[in-house]
Amino acid sequence: MIRIIALTPAGEQLAKKLQACWLGESSSDGNRLEVSVEYKPKPFAEFVQNAFQQGDWLVFICATGIVMRTLAPVLQDKHQDPPVLVLDEEGKFVIPLLSGHEGGANEWGAQVADRLGAQLVMTTAKPYLNPIYTLGMGCERDCPLEFIESLMLDALNLKGLMPSDIHSLNSIDIKADETNLIALAQKYHWGFNTYSAQELTPMESLLSTKSDYIFKTVGVYGVAESAALLAAQNESGSEPELVLNKIKNVKATVAIARGFVDTKKEAS
Repeated sequence: MIRIIALTPAGEQLAKKLQACWLGESSSDGNRLEVSVEYKPKPFAEFVQNAFQQGDWLVFICATGIVMRTLAPVLQDKHQDPPVLVLDEEGKFVIPLLSGHEGGANEWGAQVADRLGAQLVMTTAKPYLNPIYTLGMGCERDCPLEFIESLMLDALNLKGLMPSDIHSLNSIDIKADETNLIALAQKYHWGFNTYSAQELTPMESLLSTKSDYIFKTVGVYGVAESAALLAAQNESGSEPELVLNKIKNVKATVAIARGFVDTKKEAS
């Protein structure tokens, strides 16, 4: 559940605009994503603290001081607290206030900034940078779609991402004809790219783990991470990084990578 909390008429207008950005989105369990606009909820402190404690993701359109004073009594730690964003009522700035890395607020804030055309304000990333997210997947031959899709949705949920945040699905060239990887990309309107082992090899130093078995089988130490990283590099033109190290089920693996596009440079 995402709650957008506004305290002024201008803030409420921005909240409704942001709510519309998520219209029709699905959560990781396949259900429709719930996004509510809360205008001057009363009693304010009790409402906000209850929402926070039940794990709702919160977007405040107000002063950061109000948010911190209200949430201070219920804060636990960065591993348990849900992500919190703060926006100014003009929608020019997005501030990941709580649970930046561990809770996913930094990445979520980058997505919100991208959708609003706003500037992301945080100490762990440079301003004017918009993220490009890519998926890398490997799977058994003729892997059923439900195994691939459920794993992909689990991965996105772990990082607070939506399918619409992903730019492409990527794998190794021996999977170029993998029916359900193609089907997954088509279902979510992603590009589907495959790369040779030779093209993927330069990503080796960025892998979280290296599998000798995979190397002997296909010629690279990891398909999902390598493919995601190379795609992020190609699509952003920047040094890629892993957002989610590979996770797997019994038939498939998936990883998420990211590159950044300098929108200020593009505009000049």
